Amino acid sequence: MDKNTIKEALFYRKINENKVKCELCPWNCTLSPGQIGSCGVRKNVNGKLFSLIYGLVSATAIDPIEKKPLYHFYPQAPILSISTLGCNFKCPWCQNWEISHVKLTEGKDEAIPPEKIINMMISYGVPFLAFTYNEPIIWYEYVLDTAKLAKSKGFKNVLVTNGHINLEPLNELIPYIDAVNVDIKAFKKETYLRIIGGHLDAVLNAVTEMKRKGVHVETTYLVIPGVNGSEDEFKRMVRWHLDNLGPETPLHISRFYPMYKYADKEPTPVELLTKLWEIGRGEGLLYVYVGNVPGHKGETTYCPKCGKPVIERAGFSIIKWKLTENNKCEFCGAEVHITGNRWEEGRSYIL
Repeated sequence: MDKNTIKEALFYRKINENKVKCELCPWNCTLSPGQIGSCGVRKNVNGKLFSLIYGLVSATAIDPIEKKPLYHFYPQAPILSISTLGCNFKCPWCQNWEISHVKLTEGKDEAIPPEKIINMMISYGVPFLAFTYNEPIIWYEYVLDTAKLAKSKGFKNVLVTNGHINLEPLNELIPYIDAVNVDIKAFKKETYLRIIGGHLDAVLNAVTEMKRKGVHVETTYLVIPGVNGSEDEFKRMVRWHLDNLGPETPLHISRFYPMYKYADKEPTPVELLTKLWEIGRGEGLLYVYVGNVPGHKGETTYCPKCGKPVIERAGFSIIKWKLTENNKCEFCGAEVHITGNRWEEGRSYIL
């Protein structure tokens, strides 16, 4: 491990001369010297808590913003995506397990300082930055520093997260985050505790806080039959979504494909996804999407008033756009809840 990836952590307190308590996420790990938290990346070193991954970047890519997925935030914009290693969850179906559940090894990685990430954005002409792929919350110190710097340059920051964070560190980060997609992985506390390794209430509190503080919020529900795919559980989640995030907040229903420890399972039946899509819309959500099923009618944005298709997609690409410049339906003039303008080459998004 590059020595430059080790930095004293924020949000911890000393219990005694040797022990510390991490207060970043709801696990609130109490650690003796040499112990590492449940995330695998925060360590007690001689009575102080250190992040072992500051600046450790495992992947970089320029993605369409729809891949996050964010369908209502500057549609079709390119976004620089970066990730690190580790996670504070233990999802056995993890789609990015190669970086989320890998052990840190000595001498393989080199730190990339926040300034270099900003220079990459300037060089590529991409004014949007996503902390994504693995769980960015455990990368907190680096995310905070990089997001602050990006914001100071007029760039916009996106967080793709499981939402398992305490409210105090979340509220320090929120002023520098413009949009977020939060995975709500189930709607049963016991599923979170027994299978995922987390606290559902903490996730819901974090999502609600971000929405309340003005962050653009979209959520994702990965449907895994036998785990979280019952109509009753999904309906309860949708009703919570309506009551706490509002009908205008997009919900992405995503298809599971066999992966990691669930490699022997079957993919989510498309019929189940369609049924849940219909339930979400029937309960009153204005924007419900089906992901990982190319060509599904759930890829389309429909006008919340007249019901006509106003944004048609093929995968992550927009193929038809029927909105006015101020994001009104071309057919009936109703508002379609989009944050920002559709991306156009050459348009300036620097504030």
